[in-house]
Amino acid sequence: MSDGQQHTGRERTPGRQRRRYPGISSRAYEHPADRSALVALRRLSGFDTVFKALSGLLPERSLRLLFLSDSVRVSDRQFAHLNDMLRDACYILDLEKVPPMYVNQDPVPNAMCVGLDEPIIVVTTGLVELLDEEEMRAVIGHEVGHALSGHAVYRTILLFLTSLAVRVAWIPLGNLAIMGIVTALREWFRKSELSADRAGLLVGQDLHASMRGLMKIAGGNHLHEMNVDAFLEQAEEYEAGGDLRDSVLKILNVLPRSHPFTTVRAAELKKWESSRDFQRIMEGHYPRREEDGDASVRDSFRESAAGYAAHVRGSKDPLMKLVNDIAGGAGDLGDRVRRGFGGFTSARSGKSGGDGPAAPGGSGPGTGAGPDGTAGPDGPGGAGSAGGTGGPGDTDGPGGPGDVSPGGRD
Repeated sequence: MSDGQQHTGRERTPGRQRRRYPGISSRAYEHPADRSALVALRRLSGFDTVFKALSGLLPERSLRLLFLSDSVRVSDRQFAHLNDMLRDACYILDLEKVPPMYVNQDPVPNAMCVGLDEPIIVVTTGLVELLDEEEMRAVIGHEVGHALSGHAVYRTILLFLTSLAVRVAWIPLGNLAIMGIVTALREWFRKSELSADRAGLLVGQDLHASMRGLMKIAGGNHLHEMNVDAFLEQAEEYEAGGDLRDSVLKILNVLPRSHPFTTVRAAELKKWESSRDFQRIMEGHYPRREEDGDASVRDSFRESAAGYAAHVRGSKDPLMKLVNDIAGGAGDLGDRVRRGFGGFTSARSGKSGGDGPAAPGGSGPGTGAGPDGTAGPDGPGGAGSAGGTGGPGDTDGPGGPGDVSPGGRD
């Protein structure tokens, strides 16, 4: 298998025995919020035609010429070990065409996958010098995951449209609208990074290597001074610590970023590695690429919404707890409204211990009282007072609560 060519009978296999995923769909590892957006775009009629029309306006050809003229293209003769890792990653994820990869002189550790017609992977010398072989394998798998998901295509177009919109920000209220679009796009970008981290784990199949790589991106080449467990404890402290003021500051800090914070990425990746979804993929049970056209947009959005809701429910962040409590209280209020006025009167009667009004010989809507006049238990079937049978009571507790991060690589 050669650069830019399809698999042949002489393709290289990974350096050590790793599981391969023939025909795997990117939906298998994509974060729910990322997946819902991608499924919707893939099902949008004419979207590819729009891409081709816009591609002429983008400096993609110039970008390719720039890397070709001022960077080092990875091949069998240049950075051969990176070339082997790239081939391995494409082999494991069953990506038919190996994207070109370049090493660019830059002391800042970074990597990216861009392009419309063909994705291009670029890694900086700072990243190559920072990571060991297994850590680098996870990074290359991360970028190949971007290519398989189509992130390079959609990101290039959307970034172009965003930059174009900024030029007309002088229109009244235009800046507010643009900032709303940019904020939404960055949220998607952050979720797409979590998806690519998962792809990197599927390629490297070494959670500790993925963790080490993220720690080095955060703290430099001082691995002997760092500890994975302590690093993950930082993520937990970040999530749960502080009060509402800190929660607001967290939101403000993350809004301008295209990547989640490294500790958050590490914690999210470890959580996914422990999930049943990951285990099923490792056992060979995953969505296939040929089924992508049949993927339901509605189901994808439903999964995305459920993912955000689960995140709010499981979050230890003070603001998320407040949102969860408010949602629980609203659910309790809505339940009483649905049941009508009796839901409120019965709850009020239950707290005071009095009898509910009862028609002679009929059934009363209030809380049932025992023979001694004391308040009976809430709920249907309570003993009624002398005038009739007890009405349906209401528990007074609030409704119960109803789980899933640029400083780093792209």
